[in-house]
Amino acid sequence: MAEVKDNSSIQLFEDQKIRTAWDAEKEEWYFSIIDVISVLTGTANPRRYWSDLKRKLKTEGANELYEKIVQLKMLSSDGKRYKTDVANTEQLLRIIQSIPSPKAEPFKAWLAMVGKERIEETIDPEQAIDRALDTYLKKGYSEEWIHQRLLAIRIRNELTDEWKKRGVQKGKEYAILTDEISRAWSGMTTGQYKRLKGLTKENLRDNMTDLELVLTMLAEASTTDISKTAKPQTFEENKRVAKRGGKVAGIARQALEAETGKPVITEKNAFDFQQLVTDIVEDAAELPENPTEKKDKD
Repeated sequence: MAEVKDNSSIQLFEDQKIRTAWDAEKEEWYFSIIDVISVLTGTANPRRYWSDLKRKLKTEGANELYEKIVQLKMLSSDGKRYKTDVANTEQLLRIIQSIPSPKAEPFKAWLAMVGKERIEETIDPEQAIDRALDTYLKKGYSEEWIHQRLLAIRIRNELTDEWKKRGVQKGKEYAILTDEISRAWSGMTTGQYKRLKGLTKENLRDNMTDLELVLTMLAEASTTDISKTAKPQTFEENKRVAKRGGKVAGIARQALEAETGKPVITEKNAFDFQQLVTDIVEDAAELPENPTEKKDKD
């Protein structure tokens, strides 16, 4: 685990703190499990509770979850650092499912809601677009920016479809090519770009200005068109195409900056980082108490 840093500022439920660590390489938050248990259950002995819960998880067939739990040194109340079990977001939600506590119910309701939505989106993909639009509106984005963002998603999907046809592997290879495009037009990898904006887990494109988003779209659309013409056969050939596509937007960026005398790339971001666990509670709080309530109103 590389570049892990402590962050004890996350607060949940009446200002009770949960120790966290950020893994910059994996772009993953890790949460102290005993802190979460203490907050959700109110137990005076969260370590004992976690020990008993681990045995319960094993009986539930969650061996894979248990095996992936890692330990990090975190600051204790005595000012020293001790190794403690931590979980990423996915692991944490699975653990919460096994905690019989009223405070855990919003999380469980949220999980059920997300599962239902994913099934609905599989049947009718248009619902995913509608939910994305609604989410961005709730976060305060303008309708003009949202339409650009949704267009950017479509252009990105067209690019990844082209990569798939060319034999590019989803995951690491997609990330490498994305970095090549980003470096060619902005002078930075996506990771460097995010650090410029002070971002961690947040989506970079959700924190771009109109111009930054437009140039990102130009770079990716250009890469798609060049790839369709060049028909790269190897990963190295795909990297060269990615650089060419990004360069198209890089030239446009330089021309615009020369005309306006202002930099296109900015440190501005859309909003301060909202910790995921708090968002889950807020989303779950909006769920109707009676599952049929929403249906009756529709």
